[in-house]
Amino acid sequence: MAALSGDRAQTGGTRVAVLGATGCVGRCVGEALEREGYEVLAVARHRAPAVAGRLFADLDVAAVPPADLAALLTRHRVGAVVNVTGGWGTTEEEMRYAHITLVERLLSALELTAGRPRLVHVGSIHEYGPVPEPTAIGEEFEARPDTSYARTKLSGSQLVLDAARAGRVEALVLRAVNVCGPHTTRASFLGSVVERLRAAEADRPVVLRVADARRDFVDVRDLAEAVVLAVASPVTGRVVNIGRGEASSMRELVDLLVAASGLPPGRLRVEDGPVSSKGGGWTLADIRLAGELLGWKPRIPLAETMRATWETPAG
Repeated sequence: MAALSGDRAQTGGTRVAVLGATGCVGRCVGEALEREGYEVLAVARHRAPAVAGRLFADLDVAAVPPADLAALLTRHRVGAVVNVTGGWGTTEEEMRYAHITLVERLLSALELTAGRPRLVHVGSIHEYGPVPEPTAIGEEFEARPDTSYARTKLSGSQLVLDAARAGRVEALVLRAVNVCGPHTTRASFLGSVVERLRAAEADRPVVLRVADARRDFVDVRDLAEAVVLAVASPVTGRVVNIGRGEASSMRELVDLLVAASGLPPGRLRVEDGPVSSKGGGWTLADIRLAGELLGWKPRIPLAETMRATWETPAG
């Protein structure tokens, strides 16, 4: 992990609350924070093996009064909060609850919390909406999301930015590209491919439908490193893109997964499939600002990421 430079806030030893701590991103963020000397308060709706041995609070942040969350953060002397909650809900109501209501209550709670903890909010590259190939999406890009997921994610991020720019909180928004690596969720395309490959019968070919698309993917461990740097950064009221800065074909990613699985190449049949994505068939993040503001850059090669995606249980 990149060393924290001297001009960043020195928060080593601070307790950090991770909201969504049992998910793929949350568990990696918690581990990365602990490696850097932070204490972690894991917050999620339900306890899971991923947070065993860690200070844990079972809480639905979107459902409790802000004063209750503020009391929890104050009681545990939390100095920073990382929000990696979110969902792939199927209805507009579910999306609003996970991406807007939760953020509204979180911001209200932070204003009531002693010491006003810093907030790192992890959003999505899909908040920008679909863009034509070969556009590299910079933070100045005008957001035009066209799906319920992307619109509600953007609304949540904008609430954070508005509060930070008004001086109500100290906060930074990280817009992450597609995430893969250890504990990749089954709800994702790559997670579903892993499930298909694991369930393959020895005497039958595996047929996969793969979209003719190119997307930016980042290893969840690289994203976790960016979060740790953001926790310690003095930057507030800004959006920072987090990605590899490369658009990989979905077929390339599938091939790397198959290689990691050890499945004989002849057992796999790939067919063209429809583009199914929260943000379109092309994503490529301009990540220069992450280097300038956070001193961050991706370090894990795709082949290693795909090995970890195959070898670790789904989140």
